[in-house]
This record gives sequence, structure tokens and C-alpha cells, in this order.
Amino acid sequence: MDKAKLRDLLIYSDTTLKESMQRLNQTSEKILFVADDNDRLLGTVTDGDIRRGLINGLNFNDNIENVMFGNFAFISYDEANKKKKAKTLMLEKVIEQIPILDKNMRVIDVILWTDIFGEEKALESKLFFTNPVVIMAGGKGTRLDPFTKILPKPLIPIGEKPIIEIIMEKFYKQGFQNFIFTLNYKKEYIKMFLRENNFPYKTDWVEEDDFMGTAGSLSLLRDKINEPFFVLNCDIILSADYIDIIKWHKENNNLMTLIGCHKEVKVPYGILELDDGILKSFVEKPNYDVIINTGVYILEPEIIDMIPDNKFINMNTLIEVVSKKGKVSVYPIHDGWMDVGQWEEYKNCLREIENS
Repeated sequence: MDKAKLRDLLIYSDTTLKESMQRLNQTSEKILFVADDNDRLLGTVTDGDIRRGLINGLNFNDNIENVMFGNFAFISYDEANKKKKAKTLMLEKVIEQIPILDKNMRVIDVILWTDIFGEEKALESKLFFTNPVVIMAGGKGTRLDPFTKILPKPLIPIGEKPIIEIIMEKFYKQGFQNFIFTLNYKKEYIKMFLRENNFPYKTDWVEEDDFMGTAGSLSLLRDKINEPFFVLNCDIILSADYIDIIKWHKENNNLMTLIGCHKEVKVPYGILELDDGILKSFVEKPNYDVIINTGVYILEPEIIDMIPDNKFINMNTLIEVVSKKGKVSVYPIHDGWMDVGQWEEYKNCLREIENS
């Protein structure tokens, strides 16, 4: 591995979870190596380690040493056949990166999955999944006026493709091939688009007679779905590991999983903190780290029976109902979320496509 890239994968034990998330996103190697002041390897960390830490109550400013994995696999610098050893470890431990350490336990190189197997993906990523992806596409999209006076929001173009085609492609690349749309506003345009394009995946739809809110139309799927399914709004573009998300949902026996995304919120005002009317502290234009709702969910099929027929219900109300029946959890991600249903994010998305 290139020395500069290798250095980018090295962090120190006092690095915060937030900084580590940012580094993972920048390097795209799915792993970081946690070292002491002498660069001796102490542990490894992945986005899954950070996610579990946040779920278990840590905050973004806690140190990475709280979540690092200390029982890591490695190869010694004097190993005779490093690639053979790496292949064995990768297959046995289901890992994609193996550090090579010198006699002082410092990382001198990293062997990657692609170094051993080329571009061949793990077996799981070659599979197709039957879990449906439900795209809520019935709204009027008033935030995108005047575009939506002519076209329904799902068909608004981003570059050369409409929003829903981009959404379906992201899921299909990870093996999901069953898409169901809930339709209402300008639905004939969307039905025509789905009929006339020869997509390599299955598309279907249900139709609202009246506007039923951001969750009400899910009641139309009763008797159509019998396994965990994704639900997302038609204006949400999310770059995430959908396979890992649904796997995590099942392993944790969740009734519902919300996908949350880290955001740094900058308050443009000085904040006064009071204690019995007395000024406790004054913070000038602070930044707050929050996890926002992306509008992407995984639901167990029994949730559909909790939704009344032909009734208006929003997703926040449904979440409250579900949380009283079973476990509702959050799967946090660091980046990759865009709500193109509002003008500023739509413009940002166009700029990203132009620069990619």
C-alpha cells in the first residue's frame, strides 16, 4: 500500500469518534488502525465499531479507544508467504484488511481483499435479496415548485436520470431487485415511466384514492409483503451499505430500524445557558453533533397491520405506535444522505454529479 495512504489509516487513541468517522469516510478503506504515541498498533476500528459505541451511549466527542477492537489479526514482517497467510486469515475471520507489523508492532503495510482476490466480491454481495424496497411516491412535492407543477417529484431529473431511477440503481447494485411504489399525484406519468423502461428488476405499485400522509399508504401493502422491507421517500438519495443495514436489523430483532445520519448543526447565534435565571455559560455560535432521520427505514411486515385502512397517518405517528409494540432502533451512518426534495439540497446534488 502507498505510504501516504497507509498513514491516512493511522489514528491515535485520543481521536474522537467524530474525527474517526470523518477519516473512515475520506479513506474509503472501511478500517482504521489505532496506535499509541510510538505508532505501535493498539487496535482496529470500523464503522460498525463506532456505530455500536453510539448505540450504546457514547457521544461523538468520546475517544476511539472506547470502541477499538484489540484482538486484531495481523501478519508479522518476517512471515515467509504473506499473501497465503492473509488469504487464510481473511477467509477464516471474514475480514478484508490485514496489517503487516514490524518487530515493534508498528504497521508497515496492509494487505487488502482485492490484493488477494482481485475485484471479486464477497459471496454475500453477489446474492440477490427478495426484501422489497417500498418507495413512497405519492406526494405533491410542493417544495420543488414549479418543477412539480409539470412533473411528479419522482421523475425530476438529477443529471441524466430521474430521482427514482437513481434510487433503484443504488439498491440494485447491492442485490435488491423488488421495488414497490405508492402512487397518487400525477401517478400516470410514473406508471408510464416504469412500464416503458426495460429495467433489470421488478417494479410494481399501489395507488392511493386520497392523500394518506407519509405512512398511510403502507396499509395498501397488506397481504403483499411477508418479510422485512425498506421504506423510503422518493426524494431521498442514500449511499449506504444496505446489506449490512438489513443484516443488523435482523440480528438485533428490531421491529423497526431508522437509518440516521450524522450532521453538524451550526447555530448562528450566541447561546445562553441559565441556572435559576443566572447566566451559567455563554457559547458563541456553537456546533452541535446530531443524528437526523434520513427518511429511510426497515419495517417488519406485521407493522402493516398496525396501520388503519384508508386513514391519514404520518411516519412519526407510526414510529410512536410501533415503539410501544417492539424494538425501534437507529442505524447511524456518517455521510451519504441527501434530501433532494428541497431546492438547496437538489442544487448540491447536481453539483456533486457534475464534479464526480
